[in-house]
Amino acid sequence: MIEQSSESASEYEKLPDNTVVYRALRKGWIDRDRSIVKSDAYYLRKRINEQSISVNFSIEQSLSALKNCEGVASLNVGGIRELGLNVVRDSSSHGSIIGLPYREDNRPRANELALLLARQSQIVWESLSK
Repeated sequence: MIEQSSESASEYEKLPDNTVVYRALRKGWIDRDRSIVKSDAYYLRKRINEQSISVNFSIEQSLSALKNCEGVASLNVGGIRELGLNVVRDSSSHGSIIGLPYREDNRPRANELALLLARQSQIVWESLSK
C-alpha cells in the first residue's frame, strides 16, 4: 500500500545503511513450518503497475499497512543496497525499495532478487492465526 503524501522523496535525506525497514507480509508470504519469508513478498505486480516494494519504519506502521497482516519482516537498508537496489523515504513513515524488475520483463533477475531479499528478511512479528 502506498501512502499518499504531498511530500516528495527529495525532501528527505538519504537513509543510512544501518536503517532497519519493515515489510508487512500478506497471507502466503510466510513459510510457517520454517518461519521464513517467501520470495513472493518481493515481486513487483506489473498488472497494477507497481513501481516499488512498500516498507515502513516501524513494526506498528507495517501492522496498520495491510488489512489482514500475517506478519512483519525486518530488513537492513545496507543489505538491500548491496543487491544493487535502493530504499528511499517517500513520507515520514513510509519507504520504497526501488530498482526491482518485473518477472514478466526479466524473470531470472526478478527471481534472484526476490529470493535474496527473502533470505535477508527476519520475521519480527507473526499473526497467531494459521
